[in-house]
Amino acid sequence: MRIDAYNAINQIYNTKRTNKVKSTAEVGGTDQVVISQFGRDYQIAKQAVAKAPDIRENKVESLKARIDSNTYEVDEEEFANKLIEKYFGK
Repeated sequence: MRIDAYNAINQIYNTKRTNKVKSTAEVGGTDQVVISQFGRDYQIAKQAVAKAPDIRENKVESLKARIDSNTYEVDEEEFANKLIEKYFGK
């Protein structure tokens, strides 16, 4: 192994020299986080959605009662039209 080649590589990469890291007190600053108004609004909306129930209980109870009493009827034509709309994205 050639020592002079090793020394040349050390000089190129400055592996022997260390740099002192400055502390925040020496630099004179502190870290800050700034949240935009959009970010705050988004967080509020996200919390509101998380608190909202996934199932509308009053709607489900009404449908259950109509099904149990055999008064719930489905208009086949309207159902087919909605199915086609959903399928074709109209």
